[in-house]
Amino acid sequence: MIDPTIDILKTLFLRELDGLIDEIEAYPDDDALWKKAPAIENPGGTLALHLAGNLRHFVGAGMAGSDYTRDRKAEFSRTDLTRSEVAGTIRAAREEVARALGSMTEADLELSAPLHGFEPPPGRRRFLIHLLSHLAYHLGQVDYHRRFVSGGGGAVGVLDLRRMQR
Repeated sequence: MIDPTIDILKTLFLRELDGLIDEIEAYPDDDALWKKAPAIENPGGTLALHLAGNLRHFVGAGMAGSDYTRDRKAEFSRTDLTRSEVAGTIRAAREEVARALGSMTEADLELSAPLHGFEPPPGRRRFLIHLLSHLAYHLGQVDYHRRFVSGGGGAVGVLDLRRMQR
């Protein structure tokens, strides 16, 4: 039987990643995704690339053994991608997270997280909750950035509870 924590984490990660895709696709054009705004260091495109890279690195490669190699510097320097291409990177992260959590067992949650330089490293359960919180934090920033650079625009329904039933 699957640990209920794994099912809850998977549901919430996928909801947040689906919401991130919706946010990226809701930008009015590709340029807006990269537009700088006062006192906002990272535009929506940068945050999306960072989130996808972070999850593919820690969950996909670190916990599920994918062959993903992270380029964190590129996450914060690329500005040449379209909304469709950025959404594609998020979809790749979504697939890796779904695969990793779909095969995870309760015993796997008790293993150490794939972190170097942390002694002792936290367990995977605690680290996955941290990663989910990190995702939600930046997702909110993307929403505000999109609204600011597009001159408004409403919510895309990221927190709609029906998204948890997908």
